[in-house]
Amino acid sequence: MLNMQFDQAVVVDTNEMEWEASPMAGVWRKPLAREAAEHGHTTSVVRYDAGSRFSSHPHPLGEEIFVLEGVFSDEHGDYPAGTYLRNPPGSKHSPHSDTGCVLLVKLDQFDPADDTTLRIDTNSTAWMPGESKLEIMPLHDYEQESVFLIKWPASTRLRTHRHYGGEEVFVLSGAMLDEYGRYPAGTWMRNPHNSEHCPYVEEETVIWIKTGHLLP
Repeated sequence: MLNMQFDQAVVVDTNEMEWEASPMAGVWRKPLAREAAEHGHTTSVVRYDAGSRFSSHPHPLGEEIFVLEGVFSDEHGDYPAGTYLRNPPGSKHSPHSDTGCVLLVKLDQFDPADDTTLRIDTNSTAWMPGESKLEIMPLHDYEQESVFLIKWPASTRLRTHRHYGGEEVFVLSGAMLDEYGRYPAGTWMRNPHNSEHCPYVEEETVIWIKTGHLLP
């Protein structure tokens, strides 16, 4: 197991990690949290070399993807960088990439009843006003879980706040900071239920964030 203690904070700068080979040629991974080697709860950064493909496989408890670079594809379509996808429990597909791509991938973490299929191009989706001049882009809500993007204008600081149900963050651009450190683009972090901090940015920063899913 890797980083499966959900009551503990985790910070990983994926830029400092080496790529690990997957069972499929041309598909590489940086594991962030993993229940078992090839099944169960998994969070990874995944790279497809140009022309690589993964054999058809099911998602017993769903698959969640954010395309970080390139174009990701399957038999249902092509998804450029900035696309957010949800494949519900019981779905399956045969993914590939003609030009190569890099993805944030979360496997087998859905509630069995969370059966929404999503394909959202965040490049063409409107931002909504949020707290302290932040801009918010909602992506998915199910019961206590929420997934969204946040765009922070330069020099924005939030008040100290508590994470009821925890939070999980991937920094897409810029850098987020708090009293504990600096987190550049490519950083993945998970803060447990009822943790708190005072985040801020010095430059415009965009993060992918999931909240409320880490209740004990």
